[in-house]
Formats: sequence, structure tokens, C-alpha cells
Amino acid sequence: MNRAEVLQEVRLMKFEDVYSRRSANKLTQEQAAEILGVSVRTVRRWEDRFEADGAEGLYDRRLGKLANNRVATDKVMEMLELFDTKYWDYTPKHFHEKLVAHHGFTQSYNWVRLTLQRHGRVQAAPRRGAHRRKRPRRPMVGMMLHQDGSSHEWVPGQWWDLIVTMDDATNRVYSAFFVEEEGTMSSFQGLTEVIEAQGLFCSLYADRGSHYWHTPEAGGKVDKDNLTQVGRALQQLGIELIPAYSPQARGRSERMFGTFQNRLPQELRSHGITTIEEANQFLKEVYLPPDFRPFC
Repeated sequence: MNRAEVLQEVRLMKFEDVYSRRSANKLTQEQAAEILGVSVRTVRRWEDRFEADGAEGLYDRRLGKLANNRVATDKVMEMLELFDTKYWDYTPKHFHEKLVAHHGFTQSYNWVRLTLQRHGRVQAAPRRGAHRRKRPRRPMVGMMLHQDGSSHEWVPGQWWDLIVTMDDATNRVYSAFFVEEEGTMSSFQGLTEVIEAQGLFCSLYADRGSHYWHTPEAGGKVDKDNLTQVGRALQQLGIELIPAYSPQARGRSERMFGTFQNRLPQELRSHGITTIEEANQFLKEVYLPPDFRPFC
């Protein structure tokens, strides 16, 4: 006997006790409704059904029947097979998009997510605790940009760094490319691509990497008087360089990189891309949106 059937039996026993006391005029309908935790109208309906059909009248006739919108078992098995053989490293959201776009599935994302969890393919994400309030976005594009790098592996044993420059106001990515290793030249390349295509911007928010800042003490304050090559170039252009002192401070760009890390390697692997040149071509021609309008 499953939980729903047990609860139904408990409800029936509780109702029969209340009904016998109602028959003896020891309870009013309002008191019976309060004891049973239902409305007075529901008490009247249950009493009418009990008097007409006995206990059978109170049984939920939906129990034991399959829902009309139940997904067929072979459809569930097809989805699980696709996940196991082709999309095993995709997030549920990314996997759902592929199911809809390429495999004719019409089920909702929530059904896909719960089905994957129920069959042990993915784990439910832990609940997020209370944390600091999000910093408000800049009100206009071009007021603040983020630049950062993250490492990706889709060719076994081969790691390349993705350099992304994005807008704080809209999360739009203005420049993204892979390099062998993040550093001064990759920062200049990203800044050059943005300025040539979009124009000058007001400020750049970046971590305390050695190509952005000199930091006398590890984990300490940056030295704003001893600028790096990137710092001097931005100063000459009138662009403020802002240091971030924790990943949480760069939450907007960190979340963007989380999206890239959960999606981009899988897309590159699925397209059979194995070189930096092919990856950068894929980024510009397929993966990223078209060029955006300049700031000015």
C-alpha cells in the first residue's frame, strides 16, 4: 500500500468517527469541518456520498489510474538513452534545449530535470543560502566592462583559456576567444577587439591577476601607483581599471563563465572541434550573437 492509499484509509476512519458523532447530534457540520480540516461544503458532499454508497463513495477513484498526460515509457527510455550516449555531460537545461531542437521532444524542462534526477543521472542542486545583495547593474552600456579568463578542456588532456569581455549593464559578450594561456597579450587582444568594434568605454572590472595589477602581498591590496602594461594603456585611454577582491565581487562575470563552462565544451566536442583555430571560428560564426551596436 502506497502513501496515498494509507492517507486515504486514515481519512476514511477519521470521517466514520466524525459521522457517527454527527448522527448522534453531538457535532455540528461546522465542528465536523474543523476536525476534518475541510470546508462545510466538503463535509456535506462526503456525507451525501457516504449515505449513498458507503465507504466506497469516499474512495478517490483516481488512485491506481495512469494520468492522461503521462509520458510513455518508451519516450522516457529514449530520453535516457540520448543522455547516456550523446549528452552525458550536458546540464539538464542544455539537454532539454537539444531534445526540443533536434529530437522532437515537447516535454517541459521541469519534466526533463525531474526525470533525470529520479533515474540517478543528475543530482538536485543544493539550496542556496542567504548571501550578499547583488550589486546593481550599470544603467548604460559601456559604463563598465568585465574581463576574465577561464580554462576549458574538451580535448582530453588539453586545456585552453577562454578570454571573455562582457558588458555589466546587459551581460552582452563583446569579445571571446581561446588562447594557450591567459596573460598580458590576451588582455590586450580582448580590449583591442572591443574598442575597434564598439568604441571606448568608461571602466574595466577585473581580478588581481599579475597582468592587471602588481600586488605587493599575496591576497593584499593592489599597488595603484605601480601600473602594469595593461594598467598604463587603460590609463592613457582614460579608462578606469577596478580591482575585484573576491570571486563574489565578480559575481556577474563568474555566473557568465559558469554558463560557458557548462555549455561551450560540450558544444565544441559535439561539433568535432579539436584546435584553437577551429574553436575561435566556431565562437565568432556560430556560438556568439552577431556584433552589437557601438557605445557611441
